[in-house]
Parts: sequence; C-alpha cells; structure tokens
Amino acid sequence: MAKQAAKTAITPTREEDYPEWYQQVVKGADLAENSPVRGCMVIKPWGWGIWENMQRVLDRAFKETGHVNAYFPLFIPLSFFEREAQHVEGFAKECAVVTHHRLEPDGEGGLKPAGPLEEPLVVRPTSETIIGETYAKWVQSYRDLPILINQWANVVRWEMRPRVFLRTAEFLWQEGHTAHATKEEALEETMKMLDVYADFAENVMAVPVIKGEKTPAERFPGAVNTLCIEAVMQDRKALQAGTSHFLGQNFSKASNIQFLNAEGKQEFAWTTSWGVSTRLIGALIMVHSDDDGLVLPPRLAPKHVVLLPIYRDASERSGVLEYVNDLANELRHVPYFDGKIQVEVDDRDIRGGDKVWQHIKKGVPLRVEVGPRDIQSNSVFVGRRDQGPKEKKAVPRDEFVATVAKTLDDIQTSLFNKAAALRESVMHPVDSLVEFEAYFTPKNPDKPEIHGGFALAHWADDPAVEEKLKELKVTARCIPLAGPEEPGKCIFTGKPSNKRVVFAKAY
Repeated sequence: MAKQAAKTAITPTREEDYPEWYQQVVKGADLAENSPVRGCMVIKPWGWGIWENMQRVLDRAFKETGHVNAYFPLFIPLSFFEREAQHVEGFAKECAVVTHHRLEPDGEGGLKPAGPLEEPLVVRPTSETIIGETYAKWVQSYRDLPILINQWANVVRWEMRPRVFLRTAEFLWQEGHTAHATKEEALEETMKMLDVYADFAENVMAVPVIKGEKTPAERFPGAVNTLCIEAVMQDRKALQAGTSHFLGQNFSKASNIQFLNAEGKQEFAWTTSWGVSTRLIGALIMVHSDDDGLVLPPRLAPKHVVLLPIYRDASERSGVLEYVNDLANELRHVPYFDGKIQVEVDDRDIRGGDKVWQHIKKGVPLRVEVGPRDIQSNSVFVGRRDQGPKEKKAVPRDEFVATVAKTLDDIQTSLFNKAAALRESVMHPVDSLVEFEAYFTPKNPDKPEIHGGFALAHWADDPAVEEKLKELKVTARCIPLAGPEEPGKCIFTGKPSNKRVVFAKAY
C-alpha cells in the first residue's frame, strides 16, 4: 500500500507531537541549528534577521526612555557572586567557570589545561555583580545618579535539556541595569521597563501578555520584587517573555554603591535590572506558527514581500524580470512601520512550487507571483501567510502597491486577535485543589502537553504550596497587576487570599 502524502508542510503536526513540531518549524524556516558544542546554537540569517529587528525596535524604545548602551566584561570574578548570597545560590548550578588560562601539550598528542587562575572566573550568566562593582566607582554623589545603561550581550547558563531558542547554554539578550537615588525612582523604572516590554510584545510581536508580579519562590535571585510578562503558547503552556526586577539596595550593599545625598548623608543606591532574550523567537514560533511552518508578524519579518517571477523560457524571462524588478523598486519606497517595505525577488533556478513552500515555511507575510498573463493585465497574484496556502487572488498592481502597508497591518492585527482568542479560551478560574489537580492532569498520558491551560486560583505564600506545585510540574506564573481585588481562600492551605494568581505549566 502506497504511503499517503503529508497534507501539511510540517510533520508531525502540532496535534501529533508538539515538541517535535517546534523543532521541525525551526528547521523548515531555516532559523537555526545545533552547534558542535552541546546546548549551543548557530543562528542562521533568517533567524538573525528576526533578532536584528527585535533589537532595533527595543533599542529605540530604550533610548527614547533615556537609556544608553555600554558593554561590560564576559568574565566575572567568583568573589563578586559570593557577596550576594541569594544571587549566587540561585545561579550556582547554571554557572560555567574558567579555572585555567592556557593549554599545554599533554605528551600524548593532545592538550591539557595549565596555568591555574588565582581566582576562578564565571562566564557571565547575568551582570548585576560586575556592573555593580563598576557603578560603585562611578557613583560618589546624588549628582551622579541616575545611571541608565543597557547592554546587548551573550550569556551562559549551563542547560542540561537544551531546545533551540527556548533553552540553550549560550543565548543572546539585552540587560538593563540602573541605579537611582531614591526607592521611588527605582520602582518607577521597574514598572516603566515592564510597560516597554509589554508594548513590544503586543504591538510588535503580536503576542498578548499578562503583566504581573512574581511570587517569592519565582523571583529573580536577590531581587526584592520581580515583574514579568507572561504569554500563552499554543500547547497551553506559559512562556515568560520579559522580566523587570526591583533590586532594592541588596546589590548596591553587596557592591558598595554609595553616594552622598543632597543633605550630605551617605546612603546606598537603589538599583534595577531588566531583560529579554532570544527566547522571544521561540515565543513567536509557538504563538503564531501552524502546520505549514513559521508565521511571522510583519513588523518583525526580515522580508515583508517575496516576488516570485514565473516564466516558461528565456524569451519570457527577461520581460517578467524587468516587470518584477521594477515592482520591487516601487515597493521598497513604500513606508511601513519604522522603515520601508523589505522585498526579496526570488529568481532561483528551482521548481516554482518548491520556492512557494520554502517561503511559506519561512513565514514571509506576502507571496506575490508574477507571470506573463499577470503582466498583460497589469496585476499580481497574492497570497497571505495568515491565510491558507491556496487562498491566493489577483490584485491590480497599482492597488497592491497602494495597499501593501495596510495589508501587512491587517495581517499583524489578525495574528494578535487569533493569539488573544486562544489565551481567553485557555484561562479559567479554579476554586478547589481537586479541580486544580484535574485541570493540570493530561487527558492523554501519551501527550503530556495537552492539559487545561492557565488556571486562576487563590493562593497564599507557603512552602507547602511549592511542594504541591512541583508534584504537578506547575508554577505560579504571576500575580496579575490588572484585575479586581477578590477575597477568597488559598486552594492549597485555606489561608485568606485577596487576589487570584495565574498558574500554568511553563517553558
């Protein structure tokens, strides 16, 4: 019996095997691949183009809110971490450590580490400690504050179960670090940057998020308070898409960031840190993509339009290419979002159907086919990535050019609305522990990713709660900042609670 042809470009489908579907979307879109170093990744040009667009938009937002960029060392003395007990405890198991400074022949044709360092160096898992050491030298007076600095960098957190973009030993991010003269300024900064992240997620990534406060067990190690944005993936799991930490004076005391205030008294600065990483690309994949591959929100797509010239022989080729290149130049002058329309003309010598499917799998928002008949009618044949691959229609050329920006924004909006509808469909109030356990128990043991979704339940801080959550592999994602006060009782302990907390399985 002949094997039935796949009905989708990506196999397995989301329903058949969600984790493997994710890996195949990454592969099909040519975003990244595993490197020879376990847990690390090679980000390929299409994946890098997405990250570049994320960087550009976020970097502008940071500068518009008064921040500047700088760079701090990759290597951090171990003693710096030891100054802040909670911080080092939180990161100790993830740290990569350099202990030697050279290699020597081992006498058997190989090399061995030699020259032990006087003090081991930790490869940057996050930069609070070394930046704090630097700020301590820069800050003497209240006139030196605030310091509002961001850096774009790579970090290393040794990961035992890697997955491209979601969890890798080395990944890329930005980390903002600020120092302030007052607690109020630092708290305002923490909330301001959370709002920057939420705006980026919703209006650029087309990903609806919940803004919230982390519970004590989920806070950044050493922080007084952690704010976050949480997003729903298509398998009903949560993904933390950004964090903003109010560090109080914990790190300034550890690093001795002191200043003379306006009254001439010595005091410690108030600090914050905030960051997002390349796991945002993982979020894009899991929120928007389908069983035909990657689906990109136009505001982050490296190319908005791909033009596909169609011809039968050399005599048709020159006329079609002249028309297509002229159309491409016209489109490149059309303003869109924070720049111009980005266009690719794909005249590779491969089958037309293969070309189309490659661009579908890469998530290009608009595919435009142009052949001799289209030229005669001065029209183009257009397919949108947020619609089925066969849903294409002829559009007059002038109309297409005049409306291309609006069409892209329509796609952007449709992706956000679809994601928002999914989120609403998987968020449910839960009022008892029995109901909570049933909610997070997979209906099919062979598919552990299929469970209830986001549970909104009353909660009280208690070690017993964390033990129960570990059993179920569920975490408290956040205490939502929005929403009414609602008196109730913790479903785990029976203690009083005045607000529901978001619980979910998470990446």
